[in-house]
Amino acid sequence: MSNIIRLVVNNYNEILEANKEIMIDSWPMMNSPGPMLCIVGTYLAFVLKVGPKMMEKRPAFQLKNVLILYNAIQVLFSIWLTHKAFEPGVASLMLSPKCNNANRSLTDLGIQTTVTKAAWWYFIAKLVELLDTVFFVLRKKQNQVTFLHVYHHTLTAIFSWCYLKFLPGEQGALIGFLNTFVHIVMYSYYLIAALGPQYKKYLWWKKYMTWIQLVQFFLMLGYQLMILAMDCKVPRALTYFFIANTIIFIYLFGNFYRKSYTKKQV
Repeated sequence: MSNIIRLVVNNYNEILEANKEIMIDSWPMMNSPGPMLCIVGTYLAFVLKVGPKMMEKRPAFQLKNVLILYNAIQVLFSIWLTHKAFEPGVASLMLSPKCNNANRSLTDLGIQTTVTKAAWWYFIAKLVELLDTVFFVLRKKQNQVTFLHVYHHTLTAIFSWCYLKFLPGEQGALIGFLNTFVHIVMYSYYLIAALGPQYKKYLWWKKYMTWIQLVQFFLMLGYQLMILAMDCKVPRALTYFFIANTIIFIYLFGNFYRKSYTKKQV
């Protein structure tokens, strides 16, 4: 037992050392979870209580131009972030079996720094995406403020901070890459929808967007299980937590797909 505890402590210390080398703690909102939790807490308070109460006796905001601009920026940003995965050495690092090996070369450390900087932008993107729900509330689309939607946005914001803080390596990068690629598709759909009802005929592929999200979660689950099987030097408790929530996402999105599309075909 003492050997196991010593191994866990040593692995965690190696991760902290990698964190210090890249100086993640000096980056905005990374020294403490306080700012991130404050933003997420404000988000939950607004979309679940304050916002609906505020809009109760007010007409819905249209926000057409705001939504067009917002979704266009999200598409462009997602393309830029996805492109980061194709920079020299990044893809091979993400798929490497090194598992945060402490004995990295300086070249590897440089590539890892590139990956980690991209992960910080990914974290910022997750915070910005909380506006999705805020726009629903302001437009009085409360039926779209579902448990699935709020849970997904809340957990991904927390996930991205935790991965960046505690796993400053390639393990979280592949998951972020998959999610960012999916968001190119998702926000392209929202952008077309925001242009007006005359473009509705171009949105026939809506159900496939949910299918793509489900494939993403299965790939994430497989990758996380691989990390455990390879005995990577990452906090196992954190990995188990991520695996559990990925399974929850699969269930929730699968249930949404079944209710929204499968039943309609029966």
